[in-house]
Amino acid sequence: MNAQEVPMPGGRLTQEDRRLIATWLKDGLGYAEIARRLGRPTSTISREVARNSGRSGYRAEEANRVTGERARRRKPQPRAVPVVENGYGRDPEAVRAFETDFAEMIVATGLPRMTARVLACLAVSDDGVLTAAELARRLQVSPASISNAVAYLEAQAMLKRERDGRREQYVIDEEMPQRVWAESVRSNQEWVRISRQGAEVLGVATPAGARLDDLSRFHARIDDVMHDDRVAVFAGDALTVLAALLHAGRGLSLVALASALEWSTERVAAALRVAEEHPHIAGPVRVDCRDGEYRAVPLVERLTGAQLAALGS
Repeated sequence: MNAQEVPMPGGRLTQEDRRLIATWLKDGLGYAEIARRLGRPTSTISREVARNSGRSGYRAEEANRVTGERARRRKPQPRAVPVVENGYGRDPEAVRAFETDFAEMIVATGLPRMTARVLACLAVSDDGVLTAAELARRLQVSPASISNAVAYLEAQAMLKRERDGRREQYVIDEEMPQRVWAESVRSNQEWVRISRQGAEVLGVATPAGARLDDLSRFHARIDDVMHDDRVAVFAGDALTVLAALLHAGRGLSLVALASALEWSTERVAAALRVAEEHPHIAGPVRVDCRDGEYRAVPLVERLTGAQLAALGS
């Protein structure tokens, strides 16, 4: 890569950027290649050329002049209106700063920026209820932007719609955390279901099948914690019992296990139940019970025929 091809930093296009664009266009380079050389998105280059090309094509000096004039004519955007109603004596600038920080935190979790701004705006509202018009006015955006953000939040159970006469309003209430939790549980169960299906279709002895099997076990562990924190409590005990069975190398009764571990039979029984009902905790080992004796049995299904042969099975 020569000196002209070193990617430039992000931000507005400079006069030098525009000079290079004009030169490379004359050389017959496409938008994607020009974007690569400047370290910019292809859309930035295509938009720049489309907006600033005249009858004689794209000229760097003319593009720079027109862009400067356009920037001078552009009206400053009004700042978002902070939520300071109900006479609590809040500092409007402090509220505005917090709302911005809150939205930025939500963006960092993966939500689109406008969605995050809508959620933050509702969250700092004392009533937790705003109409589309109120949201658009506070955030200084179009109603269409609000509509798209609300649709996303509603699908994620982060807000709900209500009718107030002829007006539709959006609500964040005290039940919102429970709705989000329930949706998270449902979503996680879908991960368990589809990854298990993939493991069965692909075969756990194949790399892709094993990967999906591991994924299903990971989400199943999350599901256990979501549904029953006792599973998390007894998961360590289950692993200890499995380690004891593997070390013994023979079947052991409940009483024998309890005696060896110096645990109560109730504790051992709970650990065995967790290992049996939640096999992902045990990984490639399962519990087998025959004639009142428990054994730790490897899941050889995870091994290919060649691997089993090499191990002497």
